[in-house]
Amino acid sequence: MADHAGEHDSFVETVMDKVNVDKLHVAHHDSSSSSDSEDENKDTKSPVDAVKAKIYRLFGRERPVHKVLGGGKPAEIFLWRDKKVSAGVLGFATVIWALFELLQYHLLTLVCHILIVAITVLFLWSNASAFINTAPPQIPEVVLPRDIVLGVASALRIEMNRILEILRDIASGKDLKKFLVVILGLWVVSILGNCWNFLTLFYIVFVLLHTVPVLYDKYEDKVDAFAEKAEAEIKKHYAVFNDQVLSKIPRGPPRDKRLA
Repeated sequence: MADHAGEHDSFVETVMDKVNVDKLHVAHHDSSSSSDSEDENKDTKSPVDAVKAKIYRLFGRERPVHKVLGGGKPAEIFLWRDKKVSAGVLGFATVIWALFELLQYHLLTLVCHILIVAITVLFLWSNASAFINTAPPQIPEVVLPRDIVLGVASALRIEMNRILEILRDIASGKDLKKFLVVILGLWVVSILGNCWNFLTLFYIVFVLLHTVPVLYDKYEDKVDAFAEKAEAEIKKHYAVFNDQVLSKIPRGPPRDKRLA
């Protein structure tokens, strides 16, 4: 009887060991298959990522247009994510431009007239509220935050110093290509300034900011393909110009040697 019980226990243990081995084999097979599937997914994704990395983007852009424009509320306005706000901002700028350019309004006159109307309305409303039994106007206390003012001033200071440093490097003769680009850009701006005044130029730039980014965001693939071809042609012509003209211009010694 005891021998029969021992054989029964050994048989049960043998069956349990076999079941555990089968479970381990199945688990190992599942883990290996999952790892193989992950490796296959990586292999299938890597060519796509490689192709995306090789796609030409205008000005070497690596981020979406929304991130390039700052990613905040101004970017949403320029990309017309909120059409009512974008249309309101563009309409307000158009009204200001029409007042100053078409109606020949002056800035100081416009500010004074707006203040006259606003102060008169608030003054009459405050005094008339006692006679018509209405609440007087709640005029908010407007105070410019110190942190915001200092932050804007600091940002302007950093940008101005960066521009001055770039102009200094260009004027020192370190980069001939950048020198020619800056001279050409300033010449184009001078021609535009001769045709329009500063306010009109500012309004044109403002309108372009409300049209060009949203159109580029919509047709970026076609624009990037065209820009790639245009850049290749420009580089080819620049190489010829550099070989025939720029390379023959005598240059002085480097700045460090001249100082020595």
